[in-house]
Amino acid sequence: MSTRPDYFIKGEKARLIPVASDSNKEVRATSVFLAAMMAVPSFAARMLDTIGQKTGKRSEISCYTEVCFKQACEGKNLRPDGFVSVSAGRGKNWCALVEAKIGNAEIDPEQVKHYAALAKDHGIDTIITISNQFVALPSHSPVSIGKILSRNVRLFHWSWTFIVTEAMLLIGDDEFSAPEQKFILSELVRFLSHESARVRRFDRMNKEWKDVVLAVNARSALTKSAQDVMNTVAAWHQESRDISLLMTRKLHSRVRQKLSRLHMNDPATRVTVDAEKLAKDHILEFVLEIPDAADLLEVQADIVRRCIIVSMSLDAPDTKRASSRINWLVKQLAKADPADVHIEAKMPGRTPAVRMTLSQLRSNEEGVDQAFASALPMSFKIMMVRDIAGRFSGNRTFIEEIEKIVPEFYENVGQNLQQFRPKPPQIKSQKPGIDATTDAAPGLQEVAVAANDAAEEALDVVVVSRSVGQVIDRNSQTSSYANLASSDEKVDD
Repeated sequence: MSTRPDYFIKGEKARLIPVASDSNKEVRATSVFLAAMMAVPSFAARMLDTIGQKTGKRSEISCYTEVCFKQACEGKNLRPDGFVSVSAGRGKNWCALVEAKIGNAEIDPEQVKHYAALAKDHGIDTIITISNQFVALPSHSPVSIGKILSRNVRLFHWSWTFIVTEAMLLIGDDEFSAPEQKFILSELVRFLSHESARVRRFDRMNKEWKDVVLAVNARSALTKSAQDVMNTVAAWHQESRDISLLMTRKLHSRVRQKLSRLHMNDPATRVTVDAEKLAKDHILEFVLEIPDAADLLEVQADIVRRCIIVSMSLDAPDTKRASSRINWLVKQLAKADPADVHIEAKMPGRTPAVRMTLSQLRSNEEGVDQAFASALPMSFKIMMVRDIAGRFSGNRTFIEEIEKIVPEFYENVGQNLQQFRPKPPQIKSQKPGIDATTDAAPGLQEVAVAANDAAEEALDVVVVSRSVGQVIDRNSQTSSYANLASSDEKVDD
């Protein structure tokens, strides 16, 4: 579909250099983004793949801005910010409406519902929203259009930061069919990263955050269904997504949030479950999945202690001494600052876990040997515990501390950790003695050597068994003689 659909009375092709006024930043940002998708097919393929839409080499992508429908919905003159069409040939077309917000503006649920109704009437099955709001997955959305419209129209969401991150990953891969494509994508990143574009990361918690922290410190009960608790969890979910994108850009490798299948399919359930945990345990947490890392990276905010805890876990090696297991771990933490690194060793059965600082393990104090005298540690949890005191309750300072400690932990601790790998089996050298390979067929010399070694071991066992049997027989005879002598003495008496 290279031409504009007939059901639009207005709509301009997306331009890399839009002529929209500076005050209309939403249209300018949307135009540059959609134009980059048309100019760089690999970028369009990557973005559309995140919402389940596949594109091929013959796919033709067309993008328009500020499209206007001939038909109005409930008397309203609605104008979506963008329109995307993918033509795969043979009459196969996929279309999506785009609604974008910039700066502090948030997606309007009522506006999206009107667009969904228009999309349904015109056979458009997808709506993509773009804003500075964050969601765990593109299939999640900061708004809801209701169950009836959801049957015919799918709703997806991209944050502007997500778009920048995906573009940076593609630039890092450096797999473009033409050098101009890399230049265009680099300019897109530069444009969206500029302050004037008003693209922002998640930089503050919700306005109720300070009240929630104060209530917990005052030992006041939290209600899981209260609006301040729900808003706090929603803000935390946005921050967890922002952290995953931050780590993705720093590592140049995709970092994902670890979510259960239930929470992936139903974000509302995730909010409910986490709100219940916040009200009960006064804890917020999320888990990141980093490619090829030793383990999942866990982030926890403990409101009672006013500290942030970042951790990863390792299974202990199967060595026979506790000291060797401890030394194996300490060697991996050679570059870590022991100031706020703690180790929790999980013990077998019901034995309580052993908690020590990295400084204690490094100094090998007497208490270390005593702690593991009764049992061997089964696994280790390496934690960076940062007490941020008064900064914990600040809307901005809390986010600043989290975005500082997570990369710091991974750089100093996480990226240096490796799970234990047993030593691979070694090729056994041939024992001196009979040459078993002399008469062996070609290619079976190793088999002959192994058979010879097994035979020698068996003979050794037989010899030992016979020797032990002879000793037993002699002992039995001696015992019999002793018993017989004892009987003779009793008869004489």
